[in-house]
Amino acid sequence: MAVITKFVVVREGEEKMTFTTKKEADAYDKMLDIADNLIPFLEKSELSLDETACEQLAFYLAQNKDELGNLLKGVVKPKPAPAKKAKAKQESE
Repeated sequence: MAVITKFVVVREGEEKMTFTTKKEADAYDKMLDIADNLIPFLEKSELSLDETACEQLAFYLAQNKDELGNLLKGVVKPKPAPAKKAKAKQESE
């Protein structure tokens, strides 16, 4: 018989996600906290977002918080080289 430890993220009495490590569960819970904090911020904007779209946008921004933070700081990742050049180089070798 195997014993399996599961970490369950529960919000407002509803199971949101199950993880095998506490670290993953905590990271997901933190992401949900960020999304919850973004919703009122987005609702104050002049954007015409219905409730569902607002929640989806908040969730997306929370999931990509590191990249968003860099963009807001003015840090832009270099664009990857076009695939055509890499493919042509491989074929010429």
